[in-house]
Amino acid sequence: MVGKDIITMSQRELKRLHIIHKVLDKRLKQVEAKDILGLCERQIRRIAKRIKQEGESGITHKSRGKTSHNKIPEKTKSKVINLYRGKYKGFGPLLFSEKLSCIEKIKISDETLRNWLIDAREWTKRRKHKKHHQWRERKHHPGEMIQIDGSHHDWFEGRGERCVLMGYIDDATSNVFAWFYEYEGTYPFMDSFKRYTHKYGLPHSIYIDKHSTYKSTKKPSIEDQLENREPLSEVGRALKELSVEVIYAHSAQAKGRVERLFRTFQDRVIKEMRLKDIKSIKEANKFLKYYLPIYNKRFRLEPTRKTDLHRSLPKHINLDSVLSVKTERALRNDFTVAHNKKLYQVLTHAISKKVIVEERMNGTIFITYKGKSLKYKLIDKRPLKAEPEKPRIFKLKKVYMPAKNHPYKSFKVSPYTRINSYSQKEKVGQKEKELLLTVT
Repeated sequence: MVGKDIITMSQRELKRLHIIHKVLDKRLKQVEAKDILGLCERQIRRIAKRIKQEGESGITHKSRGKTSHNKIPEKTKSKVINLYRGKYKGFGPLLFSEKLSCIEKIKISDETLRNWLIDAREWTKRRKHKKHHQWRERKHHPGEMIQIDGSHHDWFEGRGERCVLMGYIDDATSNVFAWFYEYEGTYPFMDSFKRYTHKYGLPHSIYIDKHSTYKSTKKPSIEDQLENREPLSEVGRALKELSVEVIYAHSAQAKGRVERLFRTFQDRVIKEMRLKDIKSIKEANKFLKYYLPIYNKRFRLEPTRKTDLHRSLPKHINLDSVLSVKTERALRNDFTVAHNKKLYQVLTHAISKKVIVEERMNGTIFITYKGKSLKYKLIDKRPLKAEPEKPRIFKLKKVYMPAKNHPYKSFKVSPYTRINSYSQKEKVGQKEKELLLTVT
């Protein structure tokens, strides 16, 4: 057939054929040919011998056009593609390869899977165009700096309500701690930080963004300006009491490790929870207890310095008291305190006009003065206010006006005479009559 007479060669093989022909014509020595082609002298002799026996086709590789002995069967390939389209939809090639090996007992490299998925139009090549940011060296010690942030995402893929993952990653080792909450705020941060502290200890510093939960948006008061200090949020106040340095990030890229962690978790953790049909925060947190040790064992790095800078919590510090919302309230003269539309009766005597009301994470209320807890009771019903007395209404008496034919009207009285009563009027009238009689 005509097809058998056509020999396809690559540019590399054509170059080799040209040099070997020079060796066969004795215009080039084998030692010189090996330096030009980058082969050993023994291989040059083998190729020359094969070209003598088979002609120019001897330069091509013997395995060309033949099926590889370790080629994966088409049946396995179609099974894997069907699994991806069904159970493992959306999985990345690397994670898909892990799940195939662990669950389905099919061992295939992630690059092979990537090529299969691209051919099946289930995956696309992704080119990353990143904006350049100045590289920052990792911290040297574990616990020297912890990056913290919250990730708002549909973690249950519609099976449950949207929630927030509070993530912690050590800058030196990439060791991860995480916990799910309903929202990102003061109580979720304090609860997650308490859990982290119980497991690893107090870090030297933390790296967080300028969310209003962490950095106060209040304007500094006159006292703050005089003392050259910034107003603190409840989180900032608690971390200051624990002597944990707070570093605020000016951009998301500055805390890139925790941002990259969320990208990984939004790919891997979501799919792991899908396989286990997790639908609630409680189930998700139970899953994290099992998953995080496996994740850290695989991805944790060795620090350049092994000295751990995590501190154990001092015995004199009550962590529940520090990690609470503290509000200053007035202590009234009757030893009552009003807070959140409730009235509390303080039973312990305290010579102060101000007390601190602590709202702790478990929902309990503590009233303290100079760090000491005061006994109190909740006043369920406020005493009814006494009804105010009705004001007395004074009615003006009507002025008595004598009638026109009254005897008083018929007598003239001197304008300089002061008459206080009716009897005086009668006397004055009698005197005037007597005077008139004497004159006449």
